[in-house]
Amino acid sequence: MNAGTHESLVLNVDDNDGARYAKTRILTRAGLRVIEAASGGEALQAAQEHHPDLVLLDMKLPDIHGMEVCRMLKQDAATSSILVLQTSASYLSSADKIRALDGGADNYLFEPIEPEELVANVRALLRLGRVERQLRESDRQKDEFLATLAHELRNPLGPIRNAVELLRQLGGDSHEQQEQARHTIVRQTNHLVRLVDDLLDVSRINQGKITLRREPAELSAFIGAAQETVQPIMQARQHALSVSLPPQTVTLFGDSVRLAQIVGNLLHNAAKFTPVGGRIALDATLDANTLVLRISDNGIGVPATSAGRIFELFAQAQHVPDRVQDGLGIGLSLVKKLVELHGGSVSVSSAGEGLGSTFEVRLPVMQASAPAQSAQQAPAASGTSGGYRILVVDDSVDSASMLCALLEISGHTVLTSHTGKDAIAAATQFHPEIIFLDIGLPDMTGYEVAARMRRLPDMDSVKLVALTGYGQEKDKQDAKAAGFDHHLVKPINFDALTALTTRP
Repeated sequence: MNAGTHESLVLNVDDNDGARYAKTRILTRAGLRVIEAASGGEALQAAQEHHPDLVLLDMKLPDIHGMEVCRMLKQDAATSSILVLQTSASYLSSADKIRALDGGADNYLFEPIEPEELVANVRALLRLGRVERQLRESDRQKDEFLATLAHELRNPLGPIRNAVELLRQLGGDSHEQQEQARHTIVRQTNHLVRLVDDLLDVSRINQGKITLRREPAELSAFIGAAQETVQPIMQARQHALSVSLPPQTVTLFGDSVRLAQIVGNLLHNAAKFTPVGGRIALDATLDANTLVLRISDNGIGVPATSAGRIFELFAQAQHVPDRVQDGLGIGLSLVKKLVELHGGSVSVSSAGEGLGSTFEVRLPVMQASAPAQSAQQAPAASGTSGGYRILVVDDSVDSASMLCALLEISGHTVLTSHTGKDAIAAATQFHPEIIFLDIGLPDMTGYEVAARMRRLPDMDSVKLVALTGYGQEKDKQDAKAAGFDHHLVKPINFDALTALTTRP
């Protein structure tokens, strides 16, 4: 109801049948949809049921005064955003108008009203209403983005901090663990750089400051570069990636770095929303002088209601805050902008929720190689004996392995799991005394895992510690309600970790 005035809904409230009919006829002829009410009670009920964009409200009503109806509409959270244009043929003084506006009315007109004046006032208020809704939506998106940004920056900072702490405690003969810690720092630092680069790229494109360095770009070359950028997340999530390229050489006239970024972002997106052990396929074909790239997965899919906005900035289809992984809702927006700069198009299709999705990119080619494949398995970690028996559950292999290493060097026996299902099974067999449980897991939330674990035999005395990038008071309350004993915000403070794992 906010695309234009022809789609806007007006509630016309007047107990005078003739006056109500005349105003409805004027507004309908102007392309507006109109519903009617003959009393204040009817008006309040219609506002709740139909949520019109504007209420054209007469002052003299048989049951409730128009000013009181306006006040009730504006005080109710469900109807407070509805615009109110009050009219009156009886209350004609400036004091009446001031009283109505102070009571919440958005405008006030004295009757009789010329048809052109009525239509102009209604349209002006509807325009203001659309701007106000857009501002509210922008403000909501800003708040959501800032919360997600804080979460995503904390995720790589956790393993970086733990790796640094591990390096500080390791002796000179622990070369393998030192190398593992150094690799973790490099990987997660690269991830932070990627987040910042995406933010800067979007800003540059929106300001028209980005230019493509066009040159002949060979398909297999930028596909290979894209595969390298997503290899860590593919390995960590144990995804099987299949790549199929045309047998002939395919060359585009474009920016090879940006073309690799397009493919890399789409592969990264597929990896984020595909469960551990899932399948991802990249297929490239030629359609006359057009290269068609299809990136398919068997992940969570895209609901039909989200397909139209999935390429918007900061949008994440089927977004569940506790399951956001490595993303700010920038990647797909950046893909769309870069594809369009290359004279191409991008679209998404999905059979529905839980049935995977396919992103299709179409790009012009200059002319019409062996396909590359990658299928990796994630490393597993296990602990040594001593101290507490601790289960670490985190879908980030780096986060889990660094926390595991810190706990092992402190003398604890540690086991790691990367999904909620595996964690529940591990808790049954391993009988941990402490469980560090990430909230954002690929198959279920940490809250669900905690609730199920608490129902297992002999789990009452186990210390459950929530790990999350979200640290607001509501997050702490949710963790407590789910059965957690403690709530730690990533990156974990080593002193807090030591305090939780030191026997009294």
